[in-house]
Amino acid sequence: MRIVVENVGKTFTDSKKSEVTALENINFAIENQEFVVLVGPSGCGKSTLLNIVGGLLSPSEGQVYFEGTLGKEPNLGIVFQEIALFPWRTVFENVVYGLEERGVSKKEREEKGKYYIDMVGLTGFENAYPKQLSGGMKQRAGIARALSVEPDLLLMDEPFSALDAQTRTIMQEELLTIWDRTRLSTLYVTHNIQEAVYLADRVIVLSRHPGRIKSVIKIDLPKIGRDEEKYRSQFEQYSNEIWNLIRHDAQEALKEA
Repeated sequence: MRIVVENVGKTFTDSKKSEVTALENINFAIENQEFVVLVGPSGCGKSTLLNIVGGLLSPSEGQVYFEGTLGKEPNLGIVFQEIALFPWRTVFENVVYGLEERGVSKKEREEKGKYYIDMVGLTGFENAYPKQLSGGMKQRAGIARALSVEPDLLLMDEPFSALDAQTRTIMQEELLTIWDRTRLSTLYVTHNIQEAVYLADRVIVLSRHPGRIKSVIKIDLPKIGRDEEKYRSQFEQYSNEIWNLIRHDAQEALKEA
């Protein structure tokens, strides 16, 4: 399956009744099993673009369409920065929520819930409630919930930004392991350039508002093990290239903060 973003633009009306252009002339595709990361300065429209691809917002111009779904509605899994687990449901009940909504049988819910809880390393915590979990464990539960519906496209909006540095690094490693097992087409939003280079097949760099595509950078490194010493020089070259593309915009955004 291939996801095509064609001539997408988005305008909003702000609190002063002025029209604000958030995105302009966005064109790219996500190939089957490809991991695409959106980076850019604050206010460049990364999350807005992800929400348009996910059908949570409508574009003002252009369209997003899915090729190769054989006429069926595409199945999407979404992981946000704020995990939004239901506090009154256990880990297992949260993970299978999407399956319940789709009317999946109890037997299949049991099987898939157990499978994806195990995949994200939460076996033994099936009956725990969100308040009993650490930040990293909550995020694992959120990822398992998104995976359990076996999506055609996984959308992730800065899922690790609220975690401490060590937990974030561990979660990045685990996400790659999960991707290696599932090979899901993925669109991922981050502010973190190193995270983008570590995870992506391609990095799409957006300019400051209105968000336009400044550059698309193919990360020509092995998918697993990019943090090894032998790839450090290439890794840093990619990071520096991306930083040089967004440095000025990031400085300008900081003045408005």
